Amino acid sequence: MAEERREERRDDRRDERPGGAPGEGGRDRGERGDGEGGARRRRFGGGGRYYPRRKVCGFCMDHIDTVDYKDFGRLRRYISDRGKIEPRRQTGTCAKHQRSLSVAIKRARHVALIPFTQ
Repeated sequence: MAEERREERRDDRRDERPGGAPGEGGRDRGERGDGEGGARRRRFGGGGRYYPRRKVCGFCMDHIDTVDYKDFGRLRRYISDRGKIEPRRQTGTCAKHQRSLSVAIKRARHVALIPFTQ
């Protein structure tokens, strides 16, 4: 009597599993099925790794050889809200123009066209 109950319980457990009993067409461990990841399927599109868009030097695009310290409208875009010079990786300027930009910002600060701090 007790053995029959144990067998019934085992059968019930097999029915509750999402794949059913082993060998009944369900997926065993390690199988992925149709290749979509099963339960790991993403709800939102995309996926993969995020690659940001490559930033282009604004001075190279406008064919500017040297940065003018009197053009404070353009210089303000390369200064943070605290008055610091923004780095290349953030603004996208090339190395050549970043060097001349930093010199121009320092000159504009010295002549009082732009403030040292905001």
